[in-house]
Order: sequence, then C-alpha cells, then structure tokens
Amino acid sequence: MIYIENKKRKLEKIKEEYPNAIILDITSNSETRYAKILSPFYPHGNIPIPFTDGLKATCVEAVWQGLKVFENAGVDFATFKNDTMRDLKRTVRKYGMPKGHSKGAYSKELLGYFEARMLIYLPTYKWVLDNVPEVHHVIERIKAQSKIQDIVLLDYNTNIDFRDISKPLSHAGLVKLYIDGKYPNGIEDYQPMTQEEMDAKKVREKELKKELKRRAKERKSAQSQKLFEE
Repeated sequence: MIYIENKKRKLEKIKEEYPNAIILDITSNSETRYAKILSPFYPHGNIPIPFTDGLKATCVEAVWQGLKVFENAGVDFATFKNDTMRDLKRTVRKYGMPKGHSKGAYSKELLGYFEARMLIYLPTYKWVLDNVPEVHHVIERIKAQSKIQDIVLLDYNTNIDFRDISKPLSHAGLVKLYIDGKYPNGIEDYQPMTQEEMDAKKVREKELKKELKRRAKERKSAQSQKLFEE
C-alpha cells in the first residue's frame, strides 16, 4: 500500500504510524537521487510544453510557472530554461494577482486554475513518468515493492485529490494514482470538488489519522506489555 505524508512531520511519528514501511522522500530536497528525480522541480530537460509545438522546458515546475500570467507579467520564457531547481516559483508579491495560465506559450487564451491543473500540470508530470526511462524505472520498483510492503511517500503538499483546488496538489499523490492505474486523462469527465465534497474529505482524513494513531498506540502498549512479560 502507498501512503502520502508531509515531509515536515517528525520522522519518528511517521515510523510509529507506519511500522516496517519504506519511507521515501520524493521532494526536491531529498538526499536520495533516485527519489529526487520524481520531484516536479528536477531538471530532466526536453519536456514538451502543452499546446506549444517545438518548445521544451527543463522541468514540470518550469512549465507550470512559466505559463502563469499575472496582472504585471505574462508568460516567462526564461523560467522554461531554469535548470537550477531554485527560484522557479513566480509570486503574487512580485508580479501581482494571477490571471490564469496561458494555453500554450504563444496563446492569448487563459485557463482557469482547475483547467490548467488538468490540461497543463497533470499531462506534463505524466509525460515525465511515461517517457523518462530513469523515472519510469523508479516507478516500477515502487510499484513492485508496494505489493509486499507499505511505502510512505513524503511531500510538502499532501492533497492527493486532483479535484480539490482548495490546496496545492501533491505530486506524491500523482505517483500513487499512476501506480494504481487511476491517473486522470483529460478534463472531460471531471469537475472541481464541491464544498460538500471537500467537507466530507476532511472528515475522512481526520478519521484516518485517528485510526493510524490508535494503531500506533496499541503497538506501543503491546511492546511494553511484552517487555514486562519476558
């Protein structure tokens, strides 16, 4: 089974909740290269920019950030070339309020946030999973191991539902969807989550956390009991 947890959580707590699991940090700050290459910030290079024939970018995040259009700034071609894994995010503080994402580097058509997520971010990240051999090899290894052992993927964002636009999307969640054969294709069959759906999601997440903590507490109690019985 594959689980997603916040990288900022204490490692000891994660280990308590997921005993015997492999814990894999797949953020850009991972100390393990084969895990780091799953980050949207990793500069694989030659990544096609959606709706833009012939133009490529260094990484998924460069595509996402480069196509953003703000009050005071349009498409940023320099961002497409950024291969440093740093200074990729284009902020409201610097450029003003976001207006949307350009539907291609040369287009005047703007996409809303949900449309951009479905038509730009998800297809671009999937292209990396499908077409970068080293990345695909890591995915296959995670998939095989998850059948016999729990795996916890660490990410700074933990929103694993691409329909929930109230929070940034977890790329670790996309890895899980890809491995589970549930990665979305296109936008036609999907709509953003309603407020009612988001409220129900929060309840489910809280219940899952309670269950994981309950199990961890029971294991600790059992271990302590065993110690005194020996």
